[in-house]
Amino acid sequence: MITEKDVLAALASVKGPDGRPVTESGVLSGVTVNAGKVYVSIAADPAKPQAAEPVRQAVEAAVKAIPGVAGVLATLTAERAPGGPGAPGAAAPGPRAQAGTARAGVPGVRHIIAVASGKGGVGKSTTAANLALGLAAQGLKVGILDADIYGPSMPKLFALHEKPEILEGRIMKPLSAYGLKVMSIGFLVEEDTAMIWRGPMVMSAIQQMLREVAWGDLDVLVVDMPPGTGDAQLTMAQAVPLAGAVIVSTPQDLALIDARRGIAMFKRVEVPILGVVENMSTFICPHCGERSDIFGHGGARQEATRLGVPFLGEIPLAMRIREKSDAGLPVVATEPDGPHAAVYKDIARQVWASLSGKPARAAPRIVVE
Repeated sequence: MITEKDVLAALASVKGPDGRPVTESGVLSGVTVNAGKVYVSIAADPAKPQAAEPVRQAVEAAVKAIPGVAGVLATLTAERAPGGPGAPGAAAPGPRAQAGTARAGVPGVRHIIAVASGKGGVGKSTTAANLALGLAAQGLKVGILDADIYGPSMPKLFALHEKPEILEGRIMKPLSAYGLKVMSIGFLVEEDTAMIWRGPMVMSAIQQMLREVAWGDLDVLVVDMPPGTGDAQLTMAQAVPLAGAVIVSTPQDLALIDARRGIAMFKRVEVPILGVVENMSTFICPHCGERSDIFGHGGARQEATRLGVPFLGEIPLAMRIREKSDAGLPVVATEPDGPHAAVYKDIARQVWASLSGKPARAAPRIVVE
């Protein structure tokens, strides 16, 4: 049985960027051994992440040489430097799309869609999970990629906690839940680990989970995006031919301002808006039956009409959805005939109607102005 001690002994011969062994230089930020598979995190200089790539390769080679190792995955991490690009006060260059430069899709995947929001806390991940299940309920082959690097939710939403199996080379086998193929950065790091990563690390992780996962034959890959309009969204739009984006917002004005920014960003990089979902739309008291519009009501529908994009539906603020999500039992899978599942399934039907029969799009090339 391979132990962490065995791994550290093998890595004592690998030199870090400063010439000292990686076990002494402080660049090892994590070593995990699970069923013969080894996962190593390597801290990189945020200003020069590419300089750490030779170290990562040497670490993988050293661990592979240990007798009995079934697989190894070494990843680069970096801490966000104050005042750097993307910090408060930094210039915000604007992306735009240039047609004519195709981006390779993910082999075997027909359509890739992003589920996004302008701000956090609007229920985007719960919506993404149940949307994926709603698509699968139509007989489609569906996968879900948790690209929310800073706050991965799919391990909790699907009650998945094991490490993915490493297949040939660096290819990982996605986990499975309710007929979906699921991949998340949360499967590779401990639950309480703070993901303090700079843009290059985020982009590298997303690329890895897109390209180095055995997704197989899928009709749709649903990507749960992190909130905002930053590196992750641009990386996804630049790296693969996105078939469209679903924007999730709550009804109140504060959330709609950020949702508007998200719609504008996807339009600018020429990603079609498949529609807007109003989450936490209204609350029905389970005791007295009284309706309360805690976050307002109808704001997302009005915004979709104003911007000329489809409105996909309203999801209520319901304790049952929250309870099932916290338990890793999403309502579309575990209460498929219930009223909440019906809403998600209807949204999924509209999304698939927009996707089906359309030729694959070539992703635009993103240019920063």
